[in-house]
Amino acid sequence: MTTPPDVTTTPTPAADHAPAPTAPAPTAAPVPTRAAPASTRPGPPPRPRPRVLLASTAGSVAALVLLVAVGTVLDQPLLIPPLAASMALVAGAPDLPLSQPRSVVGGQLLSALTGFAVLAVAGPGLWGAAVAGGLALGVMMLARTPHSPAAATAVIVALQSPPLWSFLGLLALASLLLVVVGLGSARATGRTYPVYWF
Repeated sequence: MTTPPDVTTTPTPAADHAPAPTAPAPTAAPVPTRAAPASTRPGPPPRPRPRVLLASTAGSVAALVLLVAVGTVLDQPLLIPPLAASMALVAGAPDLPLSQPRSVVGGQLLSALTGFAVLAVAGPGLWGAAVAGGLALGVMMLARTPHSPAAATAVIVALQSPPLWSFLGLLALASLLLVVVGLGSARATGRTYPVYWF
């Protein structure tokens, strides 16, 4: 009678029977969602209240008539177009940066000085006027006095070659007058002007 051979088995570590660790499942990147289109398209601004409309219009007319009178006496009627555009900003959009006193007064004076600088280099003419208008916009941006109507002031200076000091004095006076009219109109209508001074 034979005895079966002694078969010894070595126990396998428990770790060999443990399931292999699995890597975490990759998370999918979030899919960008497109915003739903607005149901209404932008339209024109709301109609102003009657009191705002009347006060703004009356103040603008009074200021521009006064400027025409002063400009006629001083023989500078061409200042009216850019100042009318300035008045439209002050009266119609008093909360914009372009309408604030810093921009109205500073932008007009800096643009006039730019026009005089171009005039000194190139003399009066259309080409110099075009350069003066473009440079005035850059100067106003650099000085943080954005006021687009003032670019027309630089063009007028480069075209007409007005006397320096009387022109600058009239321009400063006219710009301050626009600010004063803006203050009065804001008080009469309950609006805020200026948002900042300087």
